[in-house]
Order: sequence, then C-alpha cells, then structure tokens
Amino acid sequence: MQVVKKHENTREPFSREKIEKGLERACWKRPISSERIRAAAAQIEADIRSEYESEIPSSVIGHMVMQSLADLDQIAYVRFASVYREFKSVEEFMNELQPLRSPDVSQEGPR
Repeated sequence: MQVVKKHENTREPFSREKIEKGLERACWKRPISSERIRAAAAQIEADIRSEYESEIPSSVIGHMVMQSLADLDQIAYVRFASVYREFKSVEEFMNELQPLRSPDVSQEGPR
C-alpha cells in the first residue's frame, strides 16, 4: 500500500480517484474526454507504483499531474498550476507560462 506524504508531514493512503478529480477540475469545460482524463490518471498511478515502493511526496504527484496536463491541454495546465503553485505575484504566474509560449506559433491563429 502506498502512502502520500503531505506538505504538513501528515500521511494518507494513495488515491487515484483524487488525481482524477484534480484532473477533472482542471479540465472543466475543456475539450478533454473523460477517457483521456482516466487514462492520464491511470498513467500517473502506474508511474507512481513503478517508481515508489511505499511513500511518495505529494509534491511529486502534483508535478506528475502538471506534466500530464501540459500534454493534455495548456489551459487546464494553467488552471491547475495557478492553484497548485500558489503564486504570490503576477511575475511568478508569468514565469510559469513562459515555457508554454512558443515564439514561432501564434495562439490566435491566422488573421
């Protein structure tokens, strides 16, 4: 049985359902199917089970969720990151967005 070590040094049993709910909240009203969300949660769970024997820090899970969301949908990624990272300033938020921006690809499309 795997245990998640929280920020405040408490521990709780690992829950794939919690990961799915976090993904669902981030993907709310985005064009992401439930199947893709479940598949992302299953992949995160598989990665955790293969890389961690008994205890995993919640920060590692959060990072895995963010990586998965970056692949699924950039808006969902930003939603999750804005809550997960607890930004203290607009600059911190903009720094998080910078890797998502590509200088040669317009997000607005052709004019």
